Amino acid sequence: MSAATPRSAKAVHPAGRLLFSLLAIPMIAMLSAPALAHDAKPTAAKPQGWSYPFACCANYDCHEVSQTSISERPDGYVIKDTGEVLAYSDRRIKDSPDGEFHWCAHEAGLDAGKTICLFVPPSSY
Repeated sequence: MSAATPRSAKAVHPAGRLLFSLLAIPMIAMLSAPALAHDAKPTAAKPQGWSYPFACCANYDCHEVSQTSISERPDGYVIKDTGEVLAYSDRRIKDSPDGEFHWCAHEAGLDAGKTICLFVPPSSY
């Protein structure tokens, strides 16, 4: 019978602490990193482009849409692709920094196609 010497708790503990540190530090850095939204494409009005607010998109939910994709009715803006109507007082409606329509909608899941934010140009009247 060989007499193997068991590892002492003191020898294992520093290795466990090192492993924990190697795993915990990147996780903390990821969780504390600022939330980034993606940018709208440059336009004549905003040659540098602009950033969609994080509350409206998660890096892929927003894009510019043509003026024919959105119509106005007395009760609000109509998203032609989905038929969704957003009342003019809806908090999801935002001023467009570049004067173009931009639509932010869920891409998948139960809310797919549902509007998160709608950026609209200023009224012409």
